[in-house]
Amino acid sequence: MKPWICLPLIIAVLTGCSARTAYRDSCATQLDGAWSELDLAKAEGFAGTISYSKALSLLTAAKTQQQFEKYEGCSEKAEKARFYIRESRAGR
Repeated sequence: MKPWICLPLIIAVLTGCSARTAYRDSCATQLDGAWSELDLAKAEGFAGTISYSKALSLLTAAKTQQQFEKYEGCSEKAEKARFYIRESRAGR
């Protein structure tokens, strides 16, 4: 192949690879923080228990997305889970 044809192909492949890892660190940080907060959380009342359950299901979904390298969705779900953990502590 001619070099001028290979260069755009190589750039396209490398760009695709880097895009998959853009949220990797954020996903891992958010998940670690959320799991540790969930361990410490004490749900207050029935409303707090519902928020705790929402957080747990979001963290499970985020971990699944992390395993399939869907880091952006993982990061978003872990961030939402942290919100629900705070709500469960407040009894909402």
